[in-house]
Amino acid sequence: MIRRRTLLATTGLAAVALALSACSGTAVPAASSSGAASASGPAALKTVAAGKLTVATGQPAYSPWVEDDKPQSGKGFESAVTYALAKQLGYAKGDVVWARSSFDSAVTPGAKPWDLNIQQFSITADREKAVDFSSPYYTTTQAIVTTKGSKAAGVTTLAGLKTLKIGVATGTTSYTVVNAEVGQPAVYTSVDDAVQALKTKQVDAVVTDLPGAFYIAGAQLDDGVVTGQFASTSGGDRFAYVLPKGSALTKPVSAAIDAITKSGELKEITDKWLSSEVNVPVLK
Repeated sequence: MIRRRTLLATTGLAAVALALSACSGTAVPAASSSGAASASGPAALKTVAAGKLTVATGQPAYSPWVEDDKPQSGKGFESAVTYALAKQLGYAKGDVVWARSSFDSAVTPGAKPWDLNIQQFSITADREKAVDFSSPYYTTTQAIVTTKGSKAAGVTTLAGLKTLKIGVATGTTSYTVVNAEVGQPAVYTSVDDAVQALKTKQVDAVVTDLPGAFYIAGAQLDDGVVTGQFASTSGGDRFAYVLPKGSALTKPVSAAIDAITKSGELKEITDKWLSSEVNVPVLK
C-alpha cells in the first residue's frame, strides 16, 4: 500500500572512495577511524553546491518524518537524522539546503539537482539498478492501528492484545509477527480490506508496518490512532538515503550513518520521534 523501507567504516574505505573518485572525476574525503569525513571536511566533498549539502524530501513531507512540512526546523525523524548526518560529515546546520522532489523521480536513473534524498525509501534490488543507497537509517517495525474510543485504544501491552481481534493482510510480515507474539489474527486479502474490517468493527485493530500505520490513521480513518509498535524489526523494510548512481558521496554518507548508529545517537533520535513524540510505545 505504501511505496516503502550498519558497520563502522575503516580506513580501508578511503582507498575505495579514492578509486571511485578517479573514475567519476569527483573528490571524496578519506574516512577517519570514527567513520566520519576527514579533517578536510565539507570542502573535500563534491556536492551540487560547493560547501553546502543539498538534501531533498517530499512535497509535502509528513509527520512524524518531518513536522509541519518544515524540514529545516530539525523537527521530525528524518529531518533530525539529516542534521545528525550533516554534523557527522562536518556541515553546520546552516549549510544544509533543503529541496523537494517527487518519490518516483528520485529513484529513476539520471543526474539529480540534489546530493541526497530522504523520504522513506526502502532498499530494493530493482531500485539499486538506478540509484545508490546509503547504509540504512531505519528498519520498520509493525504497529497497531485502531480508532479512538475503541476496545483497543488503551491497550499498550502484548498481553492486552491477546484479548483483541486483530486484522492483518495475508502473506505479510504483520501476519508473522502477530501470529508469533499475540496469536492467530484475522486474515484479509489486503491491508485495505483489513482497514475496511476495522471501519465496520469486524476487528478491533489492524497491524501493519509503522509508516503504513501512520498513513492509515491519518488518511484512511477519521479517528485513527497508532497505539503501539512491536519491538522486533525482523523482516522489516530498510530505509536509506537515495543518491545518484555512482555518487562519490555514497561511501562517506554511509560511513557517517554507521558512526551515528554506533554512537547511539541514531537510536536516541528514533526513540524520540518514532515513539515518545508520537506516543507510540514499544509493546512489552
